[in-house]
Amino acid sequence: MKLTKLAIAGALLTGCAFNSYADIDTAQIEQVIENSMARFDVPGMAVAVVENDKVILAKGFGISNLDTGKKVNKDTLFGIASNTKAFTAAALAKLVDEEKISWDDKVIDHLPEFCLYDPYVTRELTIRDLLSHRSGLGLGQGDLMIWPDTDKSIEDILAGLKYLKPASSFRSKYAYNNLMFVTAGEVVARVSGMSWNDYIEKNILQPLHMDNSRAGFSRIPKSNKNWATGHIPMDGKLHPFFVNYLEDFRGAGAIASSVSDMSQWLRTQLAHGTMPNGEQLFSEKQQAQMWHPHITSLASKSAYEAYHQQFRGYGLGWSIEDFHGIKKLGHGGGILGMVSQVTLLPEKNLGIVILSNQQAFSALSAVTYEILEDALDLEDKDWVETLAKKHFEGKQKAYADAKPEAPADYQPQLPNISYTGTLHDDWYGDVVIEELDGKLRIDFTHTKRLKGRLEHYTGNTFIVKWDEKLLEADAYITFDMSTKNRVNKAKMRAVSTAVTDFSFDFRNLTLKAKK
Repeated sequence: MKLTKLAIAGALLTGCAFNSYADIDTAQIEQVIENSMARFDVPGMAVAVVENDKVILAKGFGISNLDTGKKVNKDTLFGIASNTKAFTAAALAKLVDEEKISWDDKVIDHLPEFCLYDPYVTRELTIRDLLSHRSGLGLGQGDLMIWPDTDKSIEDILAGLKYLKPASSFRSKYAYNNLMFVTAGEVVARVSGMSWNDYIEKNILQPLHMDNSRAGFSRIPKSNKNWATGHIPMDGKLHPFFVNYLEDFRGAGAIASSVSDMSQWLRTQLAHGTMPNGEQLFSEKQQAQMWHPHITSLASKSAYEAYHQQFRGYGLGWSIEDFHGIKKLGHGGGILGMVSQVTLLPEKNLGIVILSNQQAFSALSAVTYEILEDALDLEDKDWVETLAKKHFEGKQKAYADAKPEAPADYQPQLPNISYTGTLHDDWYGDVVIEELDGKLRIDFTHTKRLKGRLEHYTGNTFIVKWDEKLLEADAYITFDMSTKNRVNKAKMRAVSTAVTDFSFDFRNLTLKAKK
């Protein structure tokens, strides 16, 4: 759908209190949002668009919780998940401006106990490395230490890092890793003398007048009931599912915000660190560091064909790529049942933030691309239908593969007692296998919501059926047995990610029988 220019009268008809100087029709945007929500079955969405330092749209759509029927508005709080990372980078930028740190400080200079698997990397890893996903750790490696609802302290998390074997050599590859941003948040805490949460609220959210936003779900005042609940699709139906907005992710993903508040963040980013009140949040010099690609990768063929992308990279808390010859910055954020997307085109003074309470990223991308299409005067394309086709074709294939096939050579299991005991992973901790009422059960002891029963598959392989089906897809667990038919160790892998779209990387676990 091609968007047309917005007349002042049209702006008044939409009920938007802002004047638009952009070639963007907010009434048409709203129609695209409604279409995308309907097509991808998204209960609620909130969208803000900023151009030339003006908020031309800030509005909520749909329902914040299907159980209550409460509507989304521009002040409804969502978990912004990994869009928190740019705030952590900004906090460090402020400390750089204050000459309390430099980007190339060694992490061990501020966290003496910091230790990774490789002593060389421990000695050389810098704050810049923490924020650019080039530590050598793999995608999501170690996330079980922080999600969902861990009881691990920051001290426990830092102590576990040394047991994570690198997936690649230092600074050679990009691999998205949350634990390095958790560590970066602790650097903020140590240098500033206050918790990461307090620093973010007092030095970023409050100066920006992001008055409803908080650095953690538990910090939202009890009087504020205007927050969204995530929704997970399963068996053809949406199920409301509460998680605490990734509070345990700290500097990697804990902020709760609204599009009204986030519009002030976008305005500040597009103004090179100058806040709407005219004061400087961080310097333009430090923004250049955050917006510079510190590690790059080749663009895919599909990305080139779709929007002429030739490079992609990651700065400090920001993804960076080219989009039809224009520099595009942004980030996505994902929680079970809730996703968000931030997009900036600095050359066009354009910013977009979309928050939603369903986990269909494609719904957000469709709205974003429709806005960018008009802002850049691109050829008309129906992004809702284009992305829906890919999304639902992928879903159909994933669900077709979701159920494990019958084993080719079925073998009986040993008596249940043979598999019981405590398994241990050096970075995660204890995983208990026990027999209750004649059934085997598994308990990830640091993760109260990650428990389930074991259903025999073949031989010493079982399928983990999680108690909370919406939380995680089924997983295989295979036990390696001793000659005395006792467990030596066990390996896990997900059966499929079709159920939730999110899956723990169980392959990084090294579960050994605890002596």
